[in-house]
Amino acid sequence: MRRLFKIVSLAWLLGLGHGYPQNGLPKPKNGSTYVIAHRGEHNGIPENSLAAYQKAIELGCDFVEIDVRTTKDGEFVSVHNATIDAYVLGKTGKLADFTLSQLRAMDIGIKVGEKWSDTKIPTFEEILALCQDRIGIYLDLKEADPKTLIPIIKKYNMEEAIVWYLPASAHKELMAIKTNCPECLIMPDPGKKRNIKEVLDTYEPKYMASDMGHISKSFVRQLHANEVKVFVDDDEDDPEKWHQEWAKLLSLGVDGIQTDQPEALIKFISSIENQ
Repeated sequence: MRRLFKIVSLAWLLGLGHGYPQNGLPKPKNGSTYVIAHRGEHNGIPENSLAAYQKAIELGCDFVEIDVRTTKDGEFVSVHNATIDAYVLGKTGKLADFTLSQLRAMDIGIKVGEKWSDTKIPTFEEILALCQDRIGIYLDLKEADPKTLIPIIKKYNMEEAIVWYLPASAHKELMAIKTNCPECLIMPDPGKKRNIKEVLDTYEPKYMASDMGHISKSFVRQLHANEVKVFVDDDEDDPEKWHQEWAKLLSLGVDGIQTDQPEALIKFISSIENQ
């Protein structure tokens, strides 16, 4: 592992993978790589809650990932799953079948622990108010009309503080964002490497997303050659293998890592930087 640390550190010192201009976002807070807290820092904290996002801010993460869905009465909230089953004791059903007031009456904290009882599902606007000028937002558009979200984002002047994640196949939504908010930052996921050129030609993004199943050095090089940053989801559940996976991603030159373990990732990046 020490040899791997040295390889990664040397790559950073030589500027491999990061030798091109910034594209609208501030530089990463932790070394050369953006840390994205998936659903906030939710270890022991209700996921996608304001408390989880606040903890990510306190840790020094660069982004919080939020999952935007629409309530029955047309309001926007952040919940990962399409149903409330995993979050609320004694209730089941699709989130889209509940009004905002019904959802706000639910407790999403008690399942995590008594100290989090009475934690509420946050609205999109509450999240923007919390994050404004403090942390970026990685917006996973689950079930929401981007044309309706954009005026809210503009109200908080956060057009360039949010990256919009969507599969590249979501053409209608991606073009709606580009048309209605040219300054907004879209981040399509091309899937396989062979799709990259088509996605570049179609959307002209400054960011692209990928995962452990598709990322490779040639994938990153092709995007960096086009001045596109690459954000990748980690997927290792075994704590003993976290460092190995993160070291691999850093050696590939990825620009951002989305993780359920942001505190551990920040410490790992610091250990690499200080080699």
